[in-house]
Amino acid sequence: MPINYIEKIENSRVYEVAKKTPLEFLPNLSARISNKVLLKREDMQPVFSFKIRGAYNKMANLPKEVLQRGVICASAGNHAQGVALSAQKLGCRAVIVMPTTTPDIKVNAVKSRGAEVVLFGDSYSDSLVRALELEKSEKLTFVHPYDDPDVIAGQGTIALEILAQTKEPIEAIFCCVGGGGLLAGIATYIKAVRPEIKVIGVEAKDAEAMTESLKKGERVMLDQVGLFADGAAVKQVGEHTFKLCQQFVDEMIVVDNDAICAAIKDVFEDTRSILEPAGALGLAGLKAYAERENCHGKTLVAIASGANMNFDRLRFVAERAEVGEHREAVLAVTIPEKPGAFKTFCRLLGNRNITEFNYRFSDPKEAHIFVGVAVHDPAETTQLVANLQAQGLPTLDLTDNEMAKLHLRHLVGGHAPQAEHEVIYRFEFPEKPGALMKFLDTMGHDWNISLFHYRNHGADFGRVLVGMQVPPDEHAEFLAFLQDLGYPYWDETHNPAYELFLG
Repeated sequence: MPINYIEKIENSRVYEVAKKTPLEFLPNLSARISNKVLLKREDMQPVFSFKIRGAYNKMANLPKEVLQRGVICASAGNHAQGVALSAQKLGCRAVIVMPTTTPDIKVNAVKSRGAEVVLFGDSYSDSLVRALELEKSEKLTFVHPYDDPDVIAGQGTIALEILAQTKEPIEAIFCCVGGGGLLAGIATYIKAVRPEIKVIGVEAKDAEAMTESLKKGERVMLDQVGLFADGAAVKQVGEHTFKLCQQFVDEMIVVDNDAICAAIKDVFEDTRSILEPAGALGLAGLKAYAERENCHGKTLVAIASGANMNFDRLRFVAERAEVGEHREAVLAVTIPEKPGAFKTFCRLLGNRNITEFNYRFSDPKEAHIFVGVAVHDPAETTQLVANLQAQGLPTLDLTDNEMAKLHLRHLVGGHAPQAEHEVIYRFEFPEKPGALMKFLDTMGHDWNISLFHYRNHGADFGRVLVGMQVPPDEHAEFLAFLQDLGYPYWDETHNPAYELFLG
């Protein structure tokens, strides 16, 4: 028998613990993109995320004898807190299995709700396996973070509130997507009640499970996912959520980390609140849609899905927000190594604000400068590059060069002509106490490390840039070593930024 999601949503019990959140007008962003932008403030829930809705609705609908035995879930973040608070409200036992990499702030938030925390494994996948073992051995009920009809219905109550909070025509609603529970719940209700409203899912560039699944017409399993927007980093979407999104979702939009950082800044400037990266996905997608469609005067709604931000991550967000908003250009410029050349270069930049400047002497004839410049839009960057080129200064636009933004801008030392046969790779590894040392131990090999850069970004995963001297006849052995290493990696040996400044 088909599930009546509309009835489930309208009869959901979420308001026994969740609250109706405001639909807030963002005046500054609205003026800038010439549309009316409304933000659904799910970051204002008791656990700072929409996840409380689905978790509570699932648990409140369990038979009394089942609830009394207790519940279990695997989560490193918002779902964990939703289950913990729901259990506290309903007076039942809750066991939360979290990866050992989970920051203390999240572990303590769950414990403060009275839940039992089990730390296990380096990833969500490891924690899930352990949770399913404990579910059977301790006769607990597993509360899925997204792939459950009651969870989907709980999230769908957001759509019911949006329609009650504004009677004006809405062009589109933008939802972040991890496993798809939020998107499926909202899309199902909206299309039943106001089918003319577009419902659009938004995913991070390196975690596009729903986008790829909808393209192929079946659920796909991603090999790996980027974890900057960790609240939406899922390798495979749910069965229930996928079927509903196939039926009711208009389209998917994919945004990069810089766009997410820019959206976090937009919300801060209008509300003085700070969203977590996954929480800002909806707004990043809204902005991308408005720019792509060149629409004006429309009412656009984004879900601010969560605000459980690690404080240390803010420096990364601040660094990348201007680039994401296309208000900073990152350039590599070659100028003559002679008196007065630097002053000439600065004069060519005009009255633009210089946001960053890195230079080191390395050649008696020419100097390579790494510079950040404030601009108004991408067209200005293009024009600036053209002006510099016209003045005989070779210029490389590094604004979209991930290695340059993550690592190069923080490195010192310059070229290393003695580093023969150097290859350059970026790696990611689980971030926890001792993780960098473990990575170095794993890297232990006969090849000499000629460059190494690591910087803690307050994220769940650490990022390093490594140079190693590998003779050509050992390259096949080196590639086999990379496969055995077990960490995601990217070859940056021929990255033009590396060749200019470090090679």
